[in-house]
Order: sequence, then C-alpha cells, then structure tokens
Amino acid sequence: MDRHIFLVGMPGSGKSALGRRVASKLQMPYLDTDVYLTESTGMDTAQLYEAFGEQAFRDGETRLLEDLINATPGVISTGGGVCLRDINRKLMHNHGVIILIDRPIDDIMLDIRAEKRPLLAQKGKEEIERIYGERMPIYRKAADIVMDNGNGFHNGLSMLEEIVRRYAG
Repeated sequence: MDRHIFLVGMPGSGKSALGRRVASKLQMPYLDTDVYLTESTGMDTAQLYEAFGEQAFRDGETRLLEDLINATPGVISTGGGVCLRDINRKLMHNHGVIILIDRPIDDIMLDIRAEKRPLLAQKGKEEIERIYGERMPIYRKAADIVMDNGNGFHNGLSMLEEIVRRYAG
C-alpha cells in the first residue's frame, strides 16, 4: 500500500485504539502524533501547551505531518486539532485517506481523561460540546470515510474490517 491512513476526530473518539488495530491488521507502521510529540520533546501535550502555547504546538504537528508524508505509509492517529489547519488537511488528502472516527459526546465524556487533553482539561461537558460543534463540520468535510464509534470498539470489529476492506479493497 502506498498511502497513509489518517485517523481524525475528537479527543477520546477512539483513534488510538482503532489505529493500533488497523495497523496490525494491515501490517503497517502505527504512529500517534500526540505520543510522538510527547516522546520527542519529553513533555506531554498539556506541558507543551503551557510552555509554548497552542500556535507552537500546532506548528509542531504540521512539521510532523510534513516529515511523515515521505515515510513508509502507515496508520497515523492524529491529535484532535490536526485537522483544523488547511495545510494539514491538504497534506493528509494528498498522501493518504482521511478517516473520521465519530463518537457521541456522552460516550467521549465517559472515557476521557481530561487532564491529558489540554483543550478539555477541567472544562467539562459544555466545553467538549462547544469544541465538538466547532470541529465536527471540519472533520466531516475533510473525511474520505466516516466511521461511527457510537457502540465502542468492544463491538466494533466490523468497523476495523470495514476500514481494511475500503482501504485494501
């Protein structure tokens, strides 16, 4: 396969869990952009935001995407804000397929560890609803495929199989 699979969606939507499964199934490399930035800087995303601000964090995400497009195709779980920049959406479209993992806000709230989500930390459901409302139209417009994670991945093997079928088919 000669194209990346980019997973986009809200923090807590299940991108990382699904990404690891898809990468294993397709025998492709897997990368989580937030984990990579954390490992390469020695700071978690909340610390990066605090130390450098959102603009610098988003610039780092863009540089990472620019580096990744020339790497061996893989499954890439993107941070929740990667899709917000036009340049990032163009990079992903030109070098892969974009899959939106859509999950209801109530399900996200049940699972999310807000202290590890810099834009959601201590904000609660109202802030998550605001961010969801702001980002979801952008995610939907960018997505080549929308996958519903409303039932969770414990019932979602069919979601994995569908991604593999669409991508590899």
